[in-house]
Amino acid sequence: MEALAVRLSGLDAYAEGAIRVVAFYDTLMRRRVDLPALARASAGLAECVAGIRLHGTGRALRVAPDGGLPADPSTPGAGSAPGFAPGFAPGSAPGFAPGSPPVPITLDEEEVGEVWLERPGPPLLLDTVVLERLAIAAATVVERYGPARTTMADPALVELVISSGGDQAATARALRLLGFAPDVPVEVVAVRSRLPLHRIGALVCPAGPVKAATVGDVGVLLTTGVDEDRFPADSRAGIGAADSPERSWRQARTALRFTTPHRPVVHHARLGALALLAQVPPAVARDDADVAAIAALAGNAGDLATLDAYCATGSQRRAAQLLHLHHSSVARRLEQIGKTLGIELTEPAGLVRASVALTTWRLLADRDG
Repeated sequence: MEALAVRLSGLDAYAEGAIRVVAFYDTLMRRRVDLPALARASAGLAECVAGIRLHGTGRALRVAPDGGLPADPSTPGAGSAPGFAPGFAPGSAPGFAPGSPPVPITLDEEEVGEVWLERPGPPLLLDTVVLERLAIAAATVVERYGPARTTMADPALVELVISSGGDQAATARALRLLGFAPDVPVEVVAVRSRLPLHRIGALVCPAGPVKAATVGDVGVLLTTGVDEDRFPADSRAGIGAADSPERSWRQARTALRFTTPHRPVVHHARLGALALLAQVPPAVARDDADVAAIAALAGNAGDLATLDAYCATGSQRRAAQLLHLHHSSVARRLEQIGKTLGIELTEPAGLVRASVALTTWRLLADRDG
């Protein structure tokens, strides 16, 4: 590394400095330093306050260039020894340079913390390199010593747990490697969301272990318990029973197909006989007159949304509340939709018929992508 730095020094002063920063942190890693030592070394290298925060602990480690604990407005009269300052936010520190935002510490594709520099003046040329190497080094230290417990898991292990026809001994071993105790029922959740999967896992499974991975185009959560009310608004989730992981995964995928904007989280056990609709052959579904009528109606987003709200609530007034419309407007729309479909929507039998047709059309559309 030193020889490479010497060769690069004749070409680019920045490249020489960057290589020396990399070599500096490589040396620290070979010495197997802990987080306080890493923060002290980084503060001395950057000649300004360096900080490390782990999200799991909610505390921030800040060290001055001389190795002491810098002043912090939230803890007046802080001592001179480096340590953790509870609740400190790096962006609020005196002299924190907006041009040098915190860099995330990433472990197993999950953000477990962040690092930053508190420079009284503008950021220096090599500050970005220092922060990047500090974040990588911090991730190595966290992985070696803890205490971060990541949510993201090896997709191969998760796929082994949920795969059909898998060897029971291999499944049990995979669950142990993922951190689940033997003989503890594990339920599977199938998720689609724009949010990172590890954040969803930590949010909806606050009281127990959870491991997450993406299998195909679906997020998978393995957990011993999930709080259905904590799913973010823009997420869809299907939940299987805590029977066997393989069966729970099949149920979770089926339940996910039944989710709608008005019912974004579906537990397979609550579907009952409706789950049978997922087994209807696509050709049979397409040939059904009611399903074909719904498919034609789908070209009008307003009519489809009105029918969906009405089927979800079973009430014109509650549908109007969901749609933020007057109930008389919804009534007129439903009357016209009923004529188009050839179904008397105000009758109980008609409502069931429309609901089944709408659900079957959605399942067909989901299958067709």
